[in-house]
Amino acid sequence: MTELGIRKAQESDAQALAEIGAKTFIETFGHLYPEADLTAYLAIAYDLEDTRLSLVSPHKASWIVEDQGEVIGFATAGLCDLPHPGVGPQSYELKRFYLLKSHQNGGTGSTLFGQVMTWLMAQNPKDLWIGVWSENLGAQRFYKRHGFEQVGEYGFKVGATVDLEFILRRTVT
Repeated sequence: MTELGIRKAQESDAQALAEIGAKTFIETFGHLYPEADLTAYLAIAYDLEDTRLSLVSPHKASWIVEDQGEVIGFATAGLCDLPHPGVGPQSYELKRFYLLKSHQNGGTGSTLFGQVMTWLMAQNPKDLWIGVWSENLGAQRFYKRHGFEQVGEYGFKVGATVDLEFILRRTVT
């Protein structure tokens, strides 16, 4: 029997969060990039000190998903920094949301998403934002089911590679 747990990450979880971030990114997207681009991106995106600082920021929160003590996923949310003119001081973003493939499509993602959304709504946002790769159709369908709609796009850099990323928004009523 699998014992899954989702908990809010603490500063002491920085190493585990950086590791699962890199691992899930490689598993999901690693095949798309030249090794040098992937290595350059991971060094910045999952830098241990930046991850630790993110965990102590009052404007961000992260969650860790564990299966029998093994970290198998995570999410990070906070103030929005997507490049869109509609982003304002009370705009919040689901910044990262990943599960290892072995744990997808079993309800864990929905449970994690629910916990993140509860935190986001407690911040009294005017709107919620997500950036999603233009070719990640499954994620786009998931976010659409949760009331997000595409409102823009931008170039997402992975080393020297630039991907088309869609900007999704949900207005809070």
